Amino acid sequence: MTTTDTNADQVNAAAALLAILTAHRNLPAPDVHVKLMMVPGTHEWAWGLYIALHFGLHQFEQWRAALGLDPIAIEQERHGTTGWLIATGAHCGVPVELYGFYALAPGDER
Repeated sequence: MTTTDTNADQVNAAAALLAILTAHRNLPAPDVHVKLMMVPGTHEWAWGLYIALHFGLHQFEQWRAALGLDPIAIEQERHGTTGWLIATGAHCGVPVELYGFYALAPGDER
């Protein structure tokens, strides 16, 4: 569990981001944020990583596999003309939310 009193609380997430980017230099560049989030499987909060890919689900799958996130636990959401997949888990000891956005085919909108 973490507190939100100082920037020091974000160090683990920032270190995890650096480790991930260094280990996977050839993956497509994502939109990344250090974000306060719920630790998967708990009711505790910690600083973690929000990672989003906006240019194809193949990029989402590359990142999901690289981070070792469970493919069975992927959720799907839609709104208007946009859909997205969400994989959550932990990597390098910090919570991770991985998003893959895509355009819905005409007629698939809700």
